[in-house]
Amino acid sequence: MKEKGAEREATRDGFGKALLDLGRTNKDVVVLSADLTESVRANWFKEKYPERFISHGVAEQDMICAAAGLALSGKIPFACTFGAFASGRAWDQVRVSVAYMNLNVNIIGSHGGISVGEDGATHQALEEIALMRIIPNMTVVVPADSEEANLATLQAADIPGPVYIRLGRVKVPILKRTSEFKIGKADVVTEGNDATIVACGHLVTSAIEAAEVLKSKGINIRVINLHTPCPIDKETIINAAEETGAILTVEEHTVYGGLGSAVAEVIVQEKPCPMKLMGIKGKFGVSGAPDELYEHFGLRVDDIVREMEDLLKRK
Repeated sequence: MKEKGAEREATRDGFGKALLDLGRTNKDVVVLSADLTESVRANWFKEKYPERFISHGVAEQDMICAAAGLALSGKIPFACTFGAFASGRAWDQVRVSVAYMNLNVNIIGSHGGISVGEDGATHQALEEIALMRIIPNMTVVVPADSEEANLATLQAADIPGPVYIRLGRVKVPILKRTSEFKIGKADVVTEGNDATIVACGHLVTSAIEAAEVLKSKGINIRVINLHTPCPIDKETIINAAEETGAILTVEEHTVYGGLGSAVAEVIVQEKPCPMKLMGIKGKFGVSGAPDELYEHFGLRVDDIVREMEDLLKRK
């Protein structure tokens, strides 16, 4: 997988475009928003299909319960807000009203991670992958670019149970597909047998760049885009452990309960090997430009390279 030149787009934009496609092809698709309609790009659907759009204001719990009711009546709801609010304020409603009944409710959590930037700690969702993936029946998807966000949205409409899709605000490079995107199936971006980097979301691009730096040093790294932390693609993770012998996980999320923990749960039970987890370690976010925050939390390309070189010493 290589970048398509300088083309960049936010994952939330890919989601907004997919909603328009779904609105045109499936009359049962409805969209609900909790006061952040433009921020999550649900306004595009609202303008085109106003009769299938519901604004709930600052009432995330109400929105999730309404989405559950719509799903029970045969509709396919997409409930949209910031990830911090969908996973925090409405967690009980997601767990009981949606997941317990295994309803086709698609929960869209935008502005995930520190790349939200100046919005600060209250709006930087750093815990929602963990909060969502521990709920039974839940599928969790973290697209790496706008095209994956688009495809994930289209596919989510056909998944019988609940889906949580994490989106971002910052524009990121659009990656060239080397395999078909499918929820639940990890994408091996680059081949290599010296070690593996497993990443999701915006940091997939950084993982690819780090692998290129390491290749220039004679180290061949396998990069896995684990866009679906739950249900996790165990086979691809186990193969990486067997064939490369060391795994570094990289995520724009707390290291406790997120992507790294999900991978570690597989490794410790199936194929133990040296492993390190990169992410946010027991801290809240802070305000600042995305690049500044990546530096502050040690999630730049240089940081990934350094952590991998350290990991290889343990192999």
